[in-house]
Amino acid sequence: MLETATKVLKKIEDKGYKAYFVGGYPRDLYLNQKSVDVDICTNATPKDLKLIFPNINLSSENYGSISLVFNNIYFEITTFRKEIKYENNRIPVKIKYIDDLLEDLKRRDFIINTLCMDSNGNMIDLLGAREDLDAKQIRMVGKPKHRLKEDILRILRAIRFATTLNFALDKELEKYIAKYGYLLRKLSYERKKEELDKIFSSCNIQYGIDLILKTKLDKYLEIPNLAKATITSSPIGIWSQLDVVDIYRFNNNEKKTIKLINELMGKELFAEENLYKYGLYISTVVGEIKGIDRKKVNENYNQLYITNRGEIAITAIEICEIFNSKPGPFLKPIIDDIECKLVKKEIINDKDVLKDYVINNYS
Repeated sequence: MLETATKVLKKIEDKGYKAYFVGGYPRDLYLNQKSVDVDICTNATPKDLKLIFPNINLSSENYGSISLVFNNIYFEITTFRKEIKYENNRIPVKIKYIDDLLEDLKRRDFIINTLCMDSNGNMIDLLGAREDLDAKQIRMVGKPKHRLKEDILRILRAIRFATTLNFALDKELEKYIAKYGYLLRKLSYERKKEELDKIFSSCNIQYGIDLILKTKLDKYLEIPNLAKATITSSPIGIWSQLDVVDIYRFNNNEKKTIKLINELMGKELFAEENLYKYGLYISTVVGEIKGIDRKKVNENYNQLYITNRGEIAITAIEICEIFNSKPGPFLKPIIDDIECKLVKKEIINDKDVLKDYVINNYS
C-alpha cells in the first residue's frame, strides 16, 4: 500500500503542489497497524486535482474533498481549508481554501489524527500526535467545549477511537462528551449505526460499551438495553438484543438475521430441527447470548445427518426413476418428508435406505 500511496502523493507534488498523508494512514503506520484507505491533504484544489487525475468526478466534490481509486486503493484527497461556519452541529457550510498545513490540521478532530507523512516517509508532527499515541490518549484539537458542538459526530468518533485503539479519553473530552451527549439526538441514525458497528465489531467491545454507559450516551442513542446486552462475536448479535430495528436503519439481510436470532432465542437451541432450520451462524450467535460454549454448539450442529437439502443422499431424478415418471408436483411432499426424517434422525442418510423408504411409503 505504501508504494502505491507514495505514487499518488508524488503525482501531486510533481505538479508543484504540497501534499501529505494525514490522519489514519500515518497514525496506523506509527502504531504498526493495517490501513484500508488513505487520506491526503494538499494545497491543490479539486479543479487542480482533476487535471492530475482526469478520472475523478468533481460532481462528488464535498467541501474540498475528492475521492480517488488508484490501483484498487481508496484515497480521499482534501484541499487545505478552514471551516468557518457549521450548520446543525454537523455540516461545515462555509469553508475557505488556504495554503497552510498547520491551519488545516487545526480543524481536525483529535490530536492523534493530525500526524502527517511526506513522500519521503518523514513524519510531520505539528500538534503533538506522537506524544498522544505514545501515551495512548484521545485529546481534542482545540477545546472540546466548542469542537464537539461544531460537529456532534465527534462525540461518537471519540468513543470509537478509544475503543478500537484501546486508548483513554482525555478527562476534559470525556466531561464534554457526557455534557453534550443529548446532541446525538440530532445525528442521523445512519451515522450513529456506522460508528456503533465499528465499536461492536472491535475486539475491545466491552471497553467501548463501558464508555458509552459511563458517559450516558446509551440514552441519547436510544439503546437503553445496552447495559444488559451480552457481547457476541458478531455485531449483529449485539443489535439483536437492543430492540431498535424500527429505529435504526438495517439492510434486509441484517433485519432477517436479527429476526431469526430473536426467533431462536425463544426455542430449544439443540433441538435438531432448530439447528437445521437456523444454521450454524445463527445458532452460534444465540448460543453466545445464552452463554453456551461455541464448541458445544459446533459439536451438536456437526452431529446433524444433513445441514441442507443438497446433502440428501437421493436426488429428485432418482426418485423419479423409482416411479418411472417425469418430475412433477408429487416430488415435493416426498422430499419434504425425507428431509424431516433425516433432520430428526429417524432414518439414515444412505441412498439405498432412502430408496427403500420411498418404495415402501409412496408406491
